[in-house]
Amino acid sequence: MSLKVTDKIKADLKHQLETFTELPFKLTLGAIAEYYTVSLTPVRQVVEELIEEKILLRKPNGRLERIIEPSGDATPSNVAQFQKPVKLNSDLDELVTNDVVQLSLQNHGDYLREEATAQKYNTGRTIMRQVFSRLAGAGLIEHVPRCGWKVRTFREKDMLDYLEIREILEVKALELARPYFIREELERFLEGNISSDDPTMVELDNDLHNYWINRCDNWYIQDFFNRHSAFYTALFDYAALGEKVKTEMAQEHRDILEHLITEDWKKAEKALIKHIRDQRQNVMRLVQFKKRNSF
Repeated sequence: MSLKVTDKIKADLKHQLETFTELPFKLTLGAIAEYYTVSLTPVRQVVEELIEEKILLRKPNGRLERIIEPSGDATPSNVAQFQKPVKLNSDLDELVTNDVVQLSLQNHGDYLREEATAQKYNTGRTIMRQVFSRLAGAGLIEHVPRCGWKVRTFREKDMLDYLEIREILEVKALELARPYFIREELERFLEGNISSDDPTMVELDNDLHNYWINRCDNWYIQDFFNRHSAFYTALFDYAALGEKVKTEMAQEHRDILEHLITEDWKKAEKALIKHIRDQRQNVMRLVQFKKRNSF
């Protein structure tokens, strides 16, 4: 049985913290996630475990600090292993998803071929077929027999229709989930969203949306997001890769969470609505940028 992604990240990160005096990334959740090309979720779990093991320390201002002294003086210039992050095969999905989103924004008309795409990612055709199957299940691509895999075309109207329904249902989910909120969990989400003038310090955690959707105790709301959110979640995440947008979204997340912690439900709802509506602006800004640059 292969190791889970979190196990692989933890083993590699722990090794680097214990060995190298100089790290190839900043000690922030976002920088570590970018280094391993994963979302914040597995990184957050690994960091919490390393804090419990007294390898990392979370300071009062939320910053991470290494507790242990490294055993060697290795630097990127003299250690080959240091220059290459651990290979996480399961994160191939995330890499392919980002490319598929870009192709969708281009209204890409050609079919994706398993063999050519597998060569691009330096993997096997069988693995690529599995990745394509998962993306098809999420609604990002469609399999056309004897032709290949067709990328879902981005349509602004579809996005606006989705955002309209999302706003109604997610606001309702937020209301229904109130009795199930745990203050400590909300505070952890707050720690995972850092808005800063320093781009290297910005942290963005989108898992808070699933937090209240999963706790709203309404199967129909949950079913809507299970069926229809994957494509747009990938699209919105891709649109938030820029530091300016990440900073804005992190602050919007903090606004929602701070109001939830103080149980100011009206302000929390208002902040959530603003956050959802801003997604249209972020995506259209990205679309226009791609057009200007002949993407």
